[in-house]
Amino acid sequence: MTRAPVPPQAAPPRPRQAAYRRGRRAEGLAGWWLRLKGYRVLVRGFRCPAGEIDLIAKRGATLVFIEVKQRDALATAAAAVSPRQRRRIARAAEAFLQARPDLAALTLRFDAVLLSRQFWRRREWPLRHEKDAWRSDTRLPY
Repeated sequence: MTRAPVPPQAAPPRPRQAAYRRGRRAEGLAGWWLRLKGYRVLVRGFRCPAGEIDLIAKRGATLVFIEVKQRDALATAAAAVSPRQRRRIARAAEAFLQARPDLAALTLRFDAVLLSRQFWRRREWPLRHEKDAWRSDTRLPY
């Protein structure tokens, strides 16, 4: 009696691939949260040579550039947005506005959506939207 060949098992995901998938899931969750709050998500995962912006949304006359961070606690998620990363986001926002001059007349804002993975242990709401989390230190066409 011959046995059927056993299919090879899938290799476990590499750490960077797993982190990328976790980040994309966090961006999706943040996008839905913002939609529930009345924002219209225009772009998800905008990339250019200057940098990357996780979400770009519009609410009323405000265009919002959003950085999404997921960590074990909200405090560490907030601390994960470094000044260097803020500059890269501001440069990417400038590149986005050059590509979409129709949106340049709107009020611009930089927000952060923070997600916590330890909701049940820490008893904190797992998602926080920090409006106007930082000011751009580069010159944007306001």
